[in-house]
Amino acid sequence: MSPVAWIALATMLLLAGAVTLWAVRRTREAIRAWFRRAVLRSVHRFRVRLDRYKLVRRSVIRDELLLDDAVHTAIRDHCREHQLPEPDVRGRVEGYIREIVPFFNVLSYYKLGYNTARLLIHLLYRVSVAYADRPRLDAIPRRDVVVYLMNHRSNADYVVVAYVLAQGVSISYAVGEWARVWPLEYVFKSFGSYFIRRRYREPLYHTVLERYLQLITRNGVTQGIFLEGGLTRDGALRPAKIGLLDYLARTLNDASFDRDVWLVPVAINYDRVLEDRSLIREIAEGVASRGRLAQLAGVVHYLGWNLLRLLTGRLRRYGRVAVNFGTPLSMRRWAAEHPGVLALPRDQRLPRMQELADTMLARIAGIIPITAVPLTAAALLSFGETTVGRDDLLTRLDRFRAHLLDAGAKLVHAEQDAATILDRAWRTFRMRRLVVRERDTYIVLPSQRPLLEYYANSIRHLLPQQERVSQMHPALDADESLPRLKRRDDGIV
Repeated sequence: MSPVAWIALATMLLLAGAVTLWAVRRTREAIRAWFRRAVLRSVHRFRVRLDRYKLVRRSVIRDELLLDDAVHTAIRDHCREHQLPEPDVRGRVEGYIREIVPFFNVLSYYKLGYNTARLLIHLLYRVSVAYADRPRLDAIPRRDVVVYLMNHRSNADYVVVAYVLAQGVSISYAVGEWARVWPLEYVFKSFGSYFIRRRYREPLYHTVLERYLQLITRNGVTQGIFLEGGLTRDGALRPAKIGLLDYLARTLNDASFDRDVWLVPVAINYDRVLEDRSLIREIAEGVASRGRLAQLAGVVHYLGWNLLRLLTGRLRRYGRVAVNFGTPLSMRRWAAEHPGVLALPRDQRLPRMQELADTMLARIAGIIPITAVPLTAAALLSFGETTVGRDDLLTRLDRFRAHLLDAGAKLVHAEQDAATILDRAWRTFRMRRLVVRERDTYIVLPSQRPLLEYYANSIRHLLPQQERVSQMHPALDADESLPRLKRRDDGIV
């Protein structure tokens, strides 16, 4: 080949490379521009209060934590206590930071997350949202920090509350280690959730977690915390946990932090919790336990049957999921009413923080939504018998309903009478084979009694106390041998 041909070939290759590079750059810029426009469209569509600190790179947050004086002190203490070199301990801290810190993505939250949540929630439930004190919620200054404290009945709580709040704010959850599996870990982190290790007592880890929590609080990130620390197994509220709440409250010790932190109680309840049977399995008495293969077969059957019902158009909703928002509490006002508490040593401070947590849990308990299934389950079980006549059940439901309305409880569709409530609950009871009806008599199936108890427990604290009256015949007394949830001396576990 002549030199002229070589020069021509080289020129063509250079031109082709330049055109390819130009096309790649233009394509990359077009993709980035599309994503920027999509993000702006999502923000404008939802009119969302977007916490800007969620968009900060993880490397920036990592550097802030590594330069934190409290983290430095914890590293030195860990090195001295365990006789380890500082680089090794520093590497462990960086591992904790990678584990905890999320990478929020607006499109992941509002395109993938919101649309998936809307599809699934409306496919399975009817949704009710209520506010116990809307003016107080609306009066929270925009620059202040809001933390939603919730009860925890189902893993669907994450989806339900995020969906309900999506029109106003994106919420960052504290998520347990159960979700640290692929792809759940990636999904939760792209939604802005941070991971915590429960029952992990290492001081170094908790220092990193505390400083991260205070860092995002100082920067105005809206958070969601399940105050009970885990799912209820028996349907009743569990004791309040105070670890994360203590970390949040101590943000007020920072002199440069001039905002307020508002704690908003959120109560959730369902006509059907998707994982209810698995939750009560470990505390049910008088019901034969199932092996792992039987459990797996049950899950496969459940998924396959519901998929078939969906494809054939026979899938029915599981009833109602209800979310109530209560009266917010100002952390600064609470701290002013308890001067010096946040500066106390840990052993003296935690009992006072427990009082705060119990106060918020009481607010949650007071606004628990009362839907048809829990109310009817409580009415059925209040007789302590296997068979209940329809007229007697309606009378009991009327009594419960009147008591709840007089007490100001949050009864969903409070205008409905006892017959309508019973009819709505009966659909779920019949679908799930919990109760059998023969003419005007309802028969509680013994093996399903613990599940009814699980739903009744969610609202039992709001109902009038039942006085056991002698039935004048042993055959009419409550049968204590029936299957039930485990009990302690102070009541149901």
